[in-house]
Amino acid sequence: MRKAAAYTGMLATALLGALAPCEAGCKLNEVAHLPVTIEGGRAIVPVQINGEEVRMIVDSGGFWSMLTLAAAKHANLWVVPLPLNFRLSGFSGDAEAALTTVKSFRLANVVAPNIQFIVGGTEMGEGASGIIGQNLLSWKNVEYDLGNGVVRFWEAKDCSKQLLAYWVTTEPLSLIDIEGTKELDSRSYGSAYLNGSKIRVLFDTGAPVSILARRAAERAGFKIDGPGVEPTGATAGLGQRWVQTWSARFDSFKLGGEEIRNARLRVGDTSSADFDLLLGLDFFLSHRIYVSNNQRRLYFTYNGGPVFNLKDFRPQAAAEAAPVTTPMPDSGPAAQSVDAAEFSRRGMALAARHDYEHALEDLNRACELAPQESNYFAQRGQLEWQSGQADLAIKDFDQALLLKPDNLEALVARSQFRQRIGDITGAVGDLDAAANAATKEAGIRLDFGRAYAQMERYRQAIAQYDLWVAVHPEDADLMMALNERCWARALLGEELDQALSDCNKSLSINSKYAAALDSRGLVRYRRGEYKKALSDYNGSLMLQPKNAWSLYGRGLSKLRLGLSADGQADIDAAHALYPKIAEQAAKYGIVP
Repeated sequence: MRKAAAYTGMLATALLGALAPCEAGCKLNEVAHLPVTIEGGRAIVPVQINGEEVRMIVDSGGFWSMLTLAAAKHANLWVVPLPLNFRLSGFSGDAEAALTTVKSFRLANVVAPNIQFIVGGTEMGEGASGIIGQNLLSWKNVEYDLGNGVVRFWEAKDCSKQLLAYWVTTEPLSLIDIEGTKELDSRSYGSAYLNGSKIRVLFDTGAPVSILARRAAERAGFKIDGPGVEPTGATAGLGQRWVQTWSARFDSFKLGGEEIRNARLRVGDTSSADFDLLLGLDFFLSHRIYVSNNQRRLYFTYNGGPVFNLKDFRPQAAAEAAPVTTPMPDSGPAAQSVDAAEFSRRGMALAARHDYEHALEDLNRACELAPQESNYFAQRGQLEWQSGQADLAIKDFDQALLLKPDNLEALVARSQFRQRIGDITGAVGDLDAAANAATKEAGIRLDFGRAYAQMERYRQAIAQYDLWVAVHPEDADLMMALNERCWARALLGEELDQALSDCNKSLSINSKYAAALDSRGLVRYRRGEYKKALSDYNGSLMLQPKNAWSLYGRGLSKLRLGLSADGQADIDAAHALYPKIAEQAAKYGIVP
């Protein structure tokens, strides 16, 4: 998902040297086994940084492993700048980068010293401290068995021409050639065909869903105003730029021996030239994939179910690939029986594909086998909530917190549940406990701020925004976070100079951000700058004509400027959109 724009000298390959294989004879030996949990469209693995356990994302589309600035600061790592011409580029723009060295890094059963990480970019989500990129993933051959919650590293001995998908018995197997590695870039690229048009694909576990570059989509016949095309909002990746997306149906997608007909793909207006299609986590969950770095081949079999997992759509399943008749290599001892952790990981993988029935069966087994493990009850509670079983969900959240009172996932989930049923006091109490349990630099601070704001606890919200903004100088969400902090202060009528600064910074990222124009309008109204407030409200309403708050604020500004009839017309229009607007505004002293 990311690449270097320049500069290579400071990025050491310490892990590759520390773990150099010993080649001899044709056999597969499993050398490392990563347990993976799918959460929020991310493949999460536990690792240790200088002895402290953290969570990172398996990102096969990342050319190098990365840490967020927040994670580096929390771990007290020494961060050094990289040359000015070094920037990270990705799907949604680019970002500045720095470098840090982790003295001791543990990945599965491997401990390696002095591993270098790039520092920078957008928050990864799901409490992740960074990504595991190709400088570590390409250490050996790698198998992505994400449907079963595992990534395996293999050593292939004397297997230059052998088929390496060792698990295949009767199921169809596809294989494709992948491009040769370049300096500092061992990501897996291959060729596919979309409506008969050849495209370049990047296998990217770091992308929650597969996404097609607009230029490639247009070569295959895509038009924004074409039949069946639906806008799907904006998405962001590495940089601050947000990319507009659409969903569209394509007659045929072919990869290796597999063809998907009537595939619905997400199309993004990306400027990245690295790829035509990111094959994301949805593709990996629906396939078992083995990447042979020795052979420069990628093997895959289809797991069943939808391949391109777009919410609210029903994509066609994959067609069968050609059957395999060549014998597979010896892969060592058979797999052991499934334990609670494996049931949990498999259940979360099924949930990511919206198969809640079978996901809950696996989580039930995990809870039965490990009744003292808080996280399994929190996971099952989330699935029960998503599948409409609210009564069971709250019982599981309660049990998770009985076992571990500072379980962050359970506290946040129960807070959301209590807010939904109108128990604001209980919801705030759980959110307070979560805020106390989280690390100072945690990315979830932004979610805390938003949750407090939804419950109109704006001072608590501002405190959370302060913590988040301090360690996310180039995050894609910075524009929104600054606006939300500006709005909170504007409603309270406090620290208006700081509020104005936040809104100005938000608008410097995107001058056509309607919400920030609306927020700045209220700040300027509070400051008695009615002409400037009127200008901001006009700008906001040009972009969002039916914003009740902008109409109400513009009406009040006009009244202050002596434009009584026009002002009252705007106030009436705001009331028509949101009958309680005057009542809400009056709570904060915003009155005609």
